[in-house]
Amino acid sequence: MSRPLEATKFDSYPLSVKSISAALTDVGMKRPHNEDAYFHDDELQLYVVADGMGGHAAGEVASWEAVQAVNGMVKNGMDRLLSYRQNPCDETISGIRRLLESGIQAATYMVFAIAEQDPEHKGMGTTITAMLVIDDIAVVGSVGDSRAYLVRNNQTWQVTEDHTLVQLQVKAGLVTPEQAKHSPKGNVITRAVGPRDYVQVDTFVVPVEDKDRYLICSDGLHGYLETDEIAPIMEGQTLDVCCQKFIDLANERGGKDNITCVVAELGG
Repeated sequence: MSRPLEATKFDSYPLSVKSISAALTDVGMKRPHNEDAYFHDDELQLYVVADGMGGHAAGEVASWEAVQAVNGMVKNGMDRLLSYRQNPCDETISGIRRLLESGIQAATYMVFAIAEQDPEHKGMGTTITAMLVIDDIAVVGSVGDSRAYLVRNNQTWQVTEDHTLVQLQVKAGLVTPEQAKHSPKGNVITRAVGPRDYVQVDTFVVPVEDKDRYLICSDGLHGYLETDEIAPIMEGQTLDVCCQKFIDLANERGGKDNITCVVAELGG
């Protein structure tokens, strides 16, 4: 069963850009249990989705441990956020990127170490996409095929890039994006947290504009969702309603995997 982490209040860390968020997870229509995990904290402004993989419920362990590790590392790195606030520049932005990368690397080592100690968890892993917001920037870190989308002025952009075999084929010109949608290799992950003790992490820095909305989700949702469907679904809806609509859509279209989404609105 997927479990959300408890948010923590940081009274000593006043925010100049306020965020609100909602999250929802569902086992879907086919899977016996939920191996996704998520976290959303509007005080810390950290938003995370992880999609675990592995037998004997090992995927649930991997995703849960990964989310906890990222959350813990960010909480322990508040000095880097304060450094950016005091002196917003390329150097302090790099510090925040490294903080998020460090959190995901810590998750990688943690999941790998647990698997090494327990034969039932051998080879377990998880995808992870995390977003950390500080003042006028959103920093996104990603491994695997969980995605982050930005919705701004009723337009949607995919922020992250899937680490999948079929995405490599698209980049190499071997298949078209349309062919990739129906490829049997669409779920073959080329990067994950846990199978090894190190992983390459992608990071992205996006300037914040008032009322930006982000959707962070597992492939159990985006596998059934076209990018141009996201903004119309979210338009004029509360964040809770957005989450429910996304879950319902994925289940109506097949629900073959666990479905998890975190929706955040920045600014205001």
